[in-house]
Amino acid sequence: MIFLQTKPELDWNLIAMFGAMFLVFYFFMIRPQNKKRKKLEEMRNNLKKGDHIQTIGGIHGKVAEVKDTTVTIQVEGGVKLKIEKSAVSLDSSTQLTEETASQASMGKAK
Repeated sequence: MIFLQTKPELDWNLIAMFGAMFLVFYFFMIRPQNKKRKKLEEMRNNLKKGDHIQTIGGIHGKVAEVKDTTVTIQVEGGVKLKIEKSAVSLDSSTQLTEETASQASMGKAK
């Protein structure tokens, strides 16, 4: 049996489809996540004494002291907790309210 050997051709439709899929992933998944991460990192770096924060564990408190990698917060009853800056998830200006949650679900949040 003789097989005809042909040179494989590039399928531009396939390449265009993969390119479009990459663009969709980038603009709907990667880029928004990077923007969110940068905003959170900026918020953590700008913490100052007196800010009200929430940790990733759900602890609410007021910043008592800020160091390079740690933050001391004061919680209910005057108890002070020393936590890593990376454990801070929200400050008082980014608290999720019903109004901002409904705007975010409708795609109107900034």
